[in-house]
Amino acid sequence: MKVLVTGSSGQVGRDLIDVLDGVVPPGGSPEFQSKLEGTSFEVIGVSHHDLDVTDLAHVENALERVRPDVVINLSAYTAVDKAESEPEAAELVNATAVGYLSSASAKVGARLITVSTDYVFEGEKGQSYTETDSPNPQSSYGRTKWHGEQLCSPADTIVRTSWVMGVRGKTVGKVIAERAKTGETVRFVDDQRGSVTLASDLAVALATLAIDPPGGVWHVANSGSATWFEVAQWIGELYGRPDDFATAIKTADLNPQPAAKRPTRSDLNTDKFAASYFALPDWREGLIRFVEGLA
Repeated sequence: MKVLVTGSSGQVGRDLIDVLDGVVPPGGSPEFQSKLEGTSFEVIGVSHHDLDVTDLAHVENALERVRPDVVINLSAYTAVDKAESEPEAAELVNATAVGYLSSASAKVGARLITVSTDYVFEGEKGQSYTETDSPNPQSSYGRTKWHGEQLCSPADTIVRTSWVMGVRGKTVGKVIAERAKTGETVRFVDDQRGSVTLASDLAVALATLAIDPPGGVWHVANSGSATWFEVAQWIGELYGRPDDFATAIKTADLNPQPAAKRPTRSDLNTDKFAASYFALPDWREGLIRFVEGLA
């Protein structure tokens, strides 16, 4: 099976290339990855330097040349706060490009898997969001990702995920870990709840979906939910830091205030994926491997 991965130089992209090649990425679980035993892929990874996903002719020419069976789109404009002042740039990558990949994939008989976000929800439901809940994004980033979902065809597979933390790339988890190692302290909000997702575990889930892309919307994240304060507290505990390593604050206490509004509670209900495939490990177990991977 030939798989083309866009955005392959990002934190999820690098882990996904490893997983598709049969290599356990840093922070990955050999036991969890064993779910892919007996499956082999021919992998073509491209970064934005190789393929401009915002250029329709470029996309169509590339897919016609490669003729992949599956396209996994990890290209994204992820600067959440910057998107408030650059909505057109975010729209081009998060929406327009997804539409291009969807139509170009259909032309060559490929199946598209594209990654979206929990930010498509407003965060006021009071419980975890399912695939059938209606999106109502409150930020430019969330709106552009929702627009990208709307440009997909019914045959395309949309994977919503959240709070992704990988050993490679810039993540909040790495900032917390670094401060835990150097003796600093951190302050994180305890009034924003979501789903933590380890990049290596997400990569296994994406590879599993690539075997026979089901189409439709799927929520994929590690099991359980957490606040950012709980994440910081747990990483501090893994480094042996005392209870005063992490201090809980409120979103209103942030200075400066973030430009983009964050969902108050946007944890994803992953029962659909768990019932059809498997449940991703608990987020605490995932962060144990994350810390081991950093070492």
